[in-house]
Amino acid sequence: MAHSTSRIFIRSAILGAAALGLTACGGGNDARLRADMAAAQTTTIGVNSYLWRASLETLSFMPLTTADSNGGVLITDWYANPTSPNERVKVSVSILDQTLRADALRVAASRQVMQNGNWVEAPVQAATVQRLEDIILTKARDLRRSTVL
Repeated sequence: MAHSTSRIFIRSAILGAAALGLTACGGGNDARLRADMAAAQTTTIGVNSYLWRASLETLSFMPLTTADSNGGVLITDWYANPTSPNERVKVSVSILDQTLRADALRVAASRQVMQNGNWVEAPVQAATVQRLEDIILTKARDLRRSTVL
């Protein structure tokens, strides 16, 4: 059942990312790329705008409880997939830097299962969290490429 929820959760995130489509890689105009990267680092939201937008889009199917763009923190409420109502997940995303780098993003997830009428903590596979990070980073890079073109 744990594998089922993880797969459903990952599938939902992947489908959401795929629905938005991928953009092609741009040419090598270094001056435009540097200007674009500088713009992303000096936003009024305090964190890398591409990582922020990509995180919001990736988690758009889940209800948000916290969205702090200055601190770079997104926290979802519990989400239960309609096909698996006895399991629920909660995700938090922290954007740690103004640059678009893999180490500027941290994703954490909690999972609970219903047992005897009570929600009980259950493990989340590390691959699930890693896959969410990959989806967000890929989407952020695609957003950057689309603005550079």
